[in-house]
Amino acid sequence: MDGTGRFGETSAGLTKRFQALPGNLRGAAWIIVATVLFTIMMTLIKLIGTRLPVAEILVVRQSVMFLTALPLIIRGFPGSLTTRRPLLHAGRILFAVIAMFCGFTAVVHLPLADATAIAFAKSFFIPLFAIVILKEAVGPRRWGAIIVGFIGVMVMLNPTGAGIDGYGLLAVAGAASAALVMVIIRLLSRSDLAITILAYQTVFVGVLLTPLAIWQWVWPSWSEFGLLVAIGLVSVAAQSCNIQAFRAGEATVLAALDYARLLWATILGILIFSEIPAMRTFIGAGIVIAAALYTIHREARRGQRLARSPAGRGYTN
Repeated sequence: MDGTGRFGETSAGLTKRFQALPGNLRGAAWIIVATVLFTIMMTLIKLIGTRLPVAEILVVRQSVMFLTALPLIIRGFPGSLTTRRPLLHAGRILFAVIAMFCGFTAVVHLPLADATAIAFAKSFFIPLFAIVILKEAVGPRRWGAIIVGFIGVMVMLNPTGAGIDGYGLLAVAGAASAALVMVIIRLLSRSDLAITILAYQTVFVGVLLTPLAIWQWVWPSWSEFGLLVAIGLVSVAAQSCNIQAFRAGEATVLAALDYARLLWATILGILIFSEIPAMRTFIGAGIVIAAALYTIHREARRGQRLARSPAGRGYTN
């Protein structure tokens, strides 16, 4: 038997063993890989963002993502572009542009660990927007978790020190916009197919940013163009791993592991950019993460109680 055959058998055996693992364990493996890939993507953006404009980076990234999604869009056409809620899609695209532009700009100018930690503020903006937009009921404990999360963000921004960094505020704006996108997706998922939501995002985020990218355009070198394409490919791989993770495991178990991104960002920030994060970054991130995990735990228990009662059948919060 040649080497290729032995490799194929070994690969098939490993795949079979992996599939035999408990769902949460498989999900945990996928989510850890996703966090590593997301951090690599941010590192590449930070490296190339010192010379190329963020809008240009985003347009190339979206173009790569569009090309990878195109076969799925074509296969599902015309259903993949059919929607009864075009205005909601427009809002989702607008806030996705804001989230990416603000978030990527913050990554370029802030220490990698700081930008990653502040991005976790999304976890307390999501329930806040869900209360306002989705009219979800909220009790004192959930409000308490939101307030604690806000305190954590303020600790990271350090308003009592040398003043709030403008790029720190951009990171918060990016986190808030990303949270709003997540809430809008929850609304869209009630009526539209997943491929429809993906199609509009991959096409129109790039279209919206193209005029700014052309105005600011800096011709990349061949090595820089390779990095731009790599950013798009790594983004696709990271999102694919994320999807696989939540297919295999429970969201309440996997959500906590997503915060491993702060560990990878700290390591890469030190090794590549010689960045030593301030202690307030870890303290603030710890507060935000604790508040988020408490909310996840409470919602999981609430879901279990509702699922056991007749009134709770179909609970989707």
